[in-house]
Amino acid sequence: MLRTFVRMTRTEYPWLLPSAMADPHDPELPGDPPPEGGGRPKGRRPRRTVRDWVVDTVLFLLAAAVGLLAAESSEQINTSGAVVLFDQLVGAAACCALWLRRRWPVRIAVVLTIAGVFSPVAGGAFLVGLFSVAVHRPFRPAALVGALALVTAFVQPLLRPEPGVGLLTSIIAGIVLVLLAMGWGMLVRSRRQLVVVLRERAHRAEAEAELRAEQAQRLAREAIAREMHDVLAHRLTLLSVHAGALEFRPDAPPAEVARAAGVIRDSAHEALQDLRQIIGVLRTSGEGEGEGDRPQPTLATLDALVAESREAGMKVVLVNRIPEPADVPAATGRTVYRIAQEALTNARKHAPGAEVTVAVRGAPGDGVVVEVDNPAPVGEPGRVPGSGQGLIGLTERATLAGGSLEHGRTGDGGFHVRAWLPWAA
Repeated sequence: MLRTFVRMTRTEYPWLLPSAMADPHDPELPGDPPPEGGGRPKGRRPRRTVRDWVVDTVLFLLAAAVGLLAAESSEQINTSGAVVLFDQLVGAAACCALWLRRRWPVRIAVVLTIAGVFSPVAGGAFLVGLFSVAVHRPFRPAALVGALALVTAFVQPLLRPEPGVGLLTSIIAGIVLVLLAMGWGMLVRSRRQLVVVLRERAHRAEAEAELRAEQAQRLAREAIAREMHDVLAHRLTLLSVHAGALEFRPDAPPAEVARAAGVIRDSAHEALQDLRQIIGVLRTSGEGEGEGDRPQPTLATLDALVAESREAGMKVVLVNRIPEPADVPAATGRTVYRIAQEALTNARKHAPGAEVTVAVRGAPGDGVVVEVDNPAPVGEPGRVPGSGQGLIGLTERATLAGGSLEHGRTGDGGFHVRAWLPWAA
């Protein structure tokens, strides 16, 4: 018998079971009790806040007041003392059951709905139970309980008719009260859901803002690192090459030693000056300073770069087929300069003594092409350390500028770097 009843309940009335009390797609709201029959470990029941105590007390008093009014009507209508006593006991039990509505809202609402059919004194507690279900449970179980309450609105006037009130009037009044209680509860729950959604969106917006700030900081650090590498690697490589020459040729003529020492001194001074300029940019970047204080090489300064490399002892051939370098956009010219600078630095590191060719050509609408080639090294490769990040940085720089960069070994053991950059017509 019991098994048959449980099976029928699961099939026909699944909303009465504890597993159906919570909707997995419905967000948990502040103040919602755990799913009935489980969901929270034992010994961890939610504590009522001061607000909860105030709300529960007010609803209890309202239900008791409605019950007292119904009890007076019952005494006037019914001459049987047993019926009056039954109404009073059921009404008192219904009001006391409201203190458990937060823990078992659906069960309490079902019990109070059935009690309200037989005892009008439990009507106030019955309406509070419907309100609690609509507030604390999703739409499906609340709608099922509301449907049961609407059925009782038809049954209760038939079992306990009120003298002087028509049957149709009693039914309409019962339906209106049920709909008001359910509608008010659903409105309260919707407002709570809206608050939860807005709060989650605010937290998500704050998290996204933090992520954007972190990404901006990371990009700024990468830009700073790339700029420092491009500016200082050339100078420091000159220092390393000439210092290595002095180390391995202690018997060099005094004039050559003095020349190398002069190059080291000049390169050190220029490296310090570049470093001061970069640090100055970092210090004033947030103060609204313009770009004029920042070192901005262009295609017009490519000759100076080649001359500096020649003074350091490199063999460099420059083929510039752009008649007016100043006509090239500043950003494109700066990128060409950095590519040539990095390629010359790498050739100085890994192919000492080899002749390096730097070729630049282009026209508006066709873009700018810069190629740097060096054959296999004449002597032993230099011992200047390298991180291998220079060419990666150049590829990123060219891509960000809207162009492309290719590099790799040639068949004779040399190295080839080719980059194309846009030049609007």
